[in-house]
Amino acid sequence: MVSGLESIQLGTVILIVVAGLAAGWVDAVVGGGGLIQLPAMLLVPGISPVQALATNKMGSIFGTTTSAVTYYGRVRPDLRTAVPMAAIAMAASFGGAVLAANLPASVFKPIIVVALIAVALFTAFQPGVGELTKLRHEGHRHYVVACVIGGVIGFYDGMIGPGTGSFLIIALVSAMGYAFLEASAKAKIVNMATNAGALLFFVPHGAVLWGLGLLLGLANMAGGYLGACTAVRQGSRFVRIVFLVVVGALIIKLGSDVWQDSLP
Repeated sequence: MVSGLESIQLGTVILIVVAGLAAGWVDAVVGGGGLIQLPAMLLVPGISPVQALATNKMGSIFGTTTSAVTYYGRVRPDLRTAVPMAAIAMAASFGGAVLAANLPASVFKPIIVVALIAVALFTAFQPGVGELTKLRHEGHRHYVVACVIGGVIGFYDGMIGPGTGSFLIIALVSAMGYAFLEASAKAKIVNMATNAGALLFFVPHGAVLWGLGLLLGLANMAGGYLGACTAVRQGSRFVRIVFLVVVGALIIKLGSDVWQDSLP
């Protein structure tokens, strides 16, 4: 069993722990913690992209589970929507992880950047969106829309990852009509399932660096708990502001990647 800690220096270990703590906090509030955690993972000597993605999932599942439990205890999100949505997302994430092992993420990055820009503009110019829950669908249609969202974003998370929580939140807010705080609570349950789905593929294939993953997990748990408590205390307006900051950072990061990939 490879731990990932054999040749890593103390300074890099400290950086990864800090990144994991910060990523857990951001993920608990609005998602997008992978923007912080994944680049830190790539500093590990000799790590491959698939190992970085798999170990990132191992660390993240601790944080998303902690924040999901914290949210559930304080916000009480409707599990009749969250559970089937999470089940579909988990299966789709497994499929995305299978594809991730064979297809470069650069193929999809330009599409993701355009989608993020649209999301940011929509949220910025619709200040009332996400303040209160006003469901857009009723009955059977409500659950169908939830499961479609879970399937599409779950597949993305297994394949690439960064920004998954942000995509879940904006979809729950814009397509389903939830307030930002309630959307964050449901997103954590779904995100926990997508991490599990990806790990169902990565673990049997030996892609997880266990020591590093557990270290990340402890940092994520602390950050996830603090982030969930902060979001519940500050409310939907605070979540919306942090959401816009994180989405802006994702646009810059992925846009830079697309630019570099296009250079000869």
